[in-house]
Amino acid sequence: MNTNRLLFSIISCLLILPAYSQKVYKPSWESLAEHDEAPEWFQNAKLGIYFHWGVYSVPAFGNEWYPSRMHFENDKVAQHHREKYGDPAEFGYHDFVPMFKAEHFNAEEWADLFKKAGARFAGPVAEHHDGFAMWASEATPWNAADKGPMRDITGELEKAIRAHDMKFITTFHHARNLQRYRDQPDETKFRNSHYPYIAGTPPTSDDSELKYLYGNLPKDQWLEEVWFGKLKEVIDQYHPDIMWFDSWLDQIPEEYRQKFSAYYLNEAQKRDQEVVIVRKQDDLPLSMSVDDLEKSRKNELTEESWMTDETISKGSWCYTEDLQIKPAADVLHVLIDIVSKNGVLLLNISPKADGTIPEDQREVLLAIGNWLDKYGESIYNTRPWYTFGEGPTKEPEGHFKNHHEFLKVKYSNQDYRYTTQGSTIYASVLGMPTPSEPIKFTAFAQGKMPAGTEILNVSMLGIDTNLEWVWEKDGLAVTLPQAKVDDMAVVFRVETSRGSATGEGQ
Repeated sequence: MNTNRLLFSIISCLLILPAYSQKVYKPSWESLAEHDEAPEWFQNAKLGIYFHWGVYSVPAFGNEWYPSRMHFENDKVAQHHREKYGDPAEFGYHDFVPMFKAEHFNAEEWADLFKKAGARFAGPVAEHHDGFAMWASEATPWNAADKGPMRDITGELEKAIRAHDMKFITTFHHARNLQRYRDQPDETKFRNSHYPYIAGTPPTSDDSELKYLYGNLPKDQWLEEVWFGKLKEVIDQYHPDIMWFDSWLDQIPEEYRQKFSAYYLNEAQKRDQEVVIVRKQDDLPLSMSVDDLEKSRKNELTEESWMTDETISKGSWCYTEDLQIKPAADVLHVLIDIVSKNGVLLLNISPKADGTIPEDQREVLLAIGNWLDKYGESIYNTRPWYTFGEGPTKEPEGHFKNHHEFLKVKYSNQDYRYTTQGSTIYASVLGMPTPSEPIKFTAFAQGKMPAGTEILNVSMLGIDTNLEWVWEKDGLAVTLPQAKVDDMAVVFRVETSRGSATGEGQ
């Protein structure tokens, strides 16, 4: 072999080497466990925004479960539906679709708002339990590009969100859409299907189109063409960075859960994309997915990253005419608490059917974003300290089943939360302490802190005033400035001689 041919062979081998060395995931939990379930960018992001927005936003009554509850005679949603629209056998959920016009929807304006709110990732509920796809779909005729808005909502959002330098998330709730029952009008028997199978109503229809909306298909066909087919479409068309699943994923056969996971991860590999799969309950192994806690959160620090999906409102996840919105401080305190325990917040908002985001929700988002503009170094790219915090307010035990108790939790300026970045420790006070009065952080007690740590300086984010502080045996005592700094939360920066005990943000 001459020198030129040898050189050509070596270069050829180097060029094709990546194709041979690229990891290929097999549809087995053992193979999928090799996936890094929480890459650095996800751990650094801390805040994402998504939204329950779809056909169920049109009636704007009850909540996003309107499509199901409208069929049960004794339910207030069913009573409302009969009074306003008529018998559900005559005016079905599909009749709302032409009314979902999204005429004022502007993906660029939404993405700009999410960016100003401090989100590092954002995206839609791609499909809720109701069977309506919010993207241009070939898997179902019931999609936003062919009916209702007549626009590729997900596609427009994906472009706008990425243009604002945010990662893209799509969430899926459609595991419950399959019609799993026949001739069982007792509502307690419909737990695993969204639409009840009541004779004479649209969910029982064999109409070639309606059966795709109401999940009235043979199970094997539905699993392949609808459940997996829709996920494959979104992966192929929009390449989401996070795919998040609601409950009832346990109703999907294990082989299909593995098939989806392998397909998603392998497609991401081709794009050199670090992606995240988020699940609830025990529906996927935590060796390859991130745990999600709905309307609840952990009351202890964990080694593994996790997520809370929480809504900006006190009730429905989708827009309703009587929707009550939480104060910005309450939402911010939840974010700070979650981050201190190694979590990430996925915050839901509730746009109107016409595509507008109500002003009260916008105000909360912008208030949080304004706070993060000033004090975000204590949130983004941080990692937990040896303890998450201190103070009198404790979160309840349990998760979603106890979410009403979580809603009652109110933090005060006696509650402190800690994060770290490099050798800096951030102490966040959940409220404005009384000016000119001393405050003591007992987590800095000399016998509690990681061995070898020395405090070098203490300052307060947002002001240039030098603080008086004393490192005592029982904690770090700081004398507050005379002026108010921020009513929602204030942050102290504690510079030390060593890094975090549990890792450093990148």
